Amino acid sequence: MPAEALSPVRRRRLRRNEASKYLKDHHDYNCAPKTLAKLAVIGGGPEMVYAGRFPLYPEDALDDFVRAKMSPRVSSTSELRALQNSKVA
Repeated sequence: MPAEALSPVRRRRLRRNEASKYLKDHHDYNCAPKTLAKLAVIGGGPEMVYAGRFPLYPEDALDDFVRAKMSPRVSSTSELRALQNSKVA
């Protein structure tokens, strides 16, 4: 049996206030704890797990959430518009 099977990688899971701070500190993405709470109700927010009644956000889920919200790198606004238009068509 491989050693990885015996000791799973510990990934931090954050409460809403910590998740909001993580998004700001690591991705420069502002998302208030109240916004995370609203997104938990209506959908569209980062994936979460529950520990009893408390939602916890894994760091990798927060990273995925921000990646989905951000555009790819562009060198001009017209390039961004062209990318957006190509997704619509």
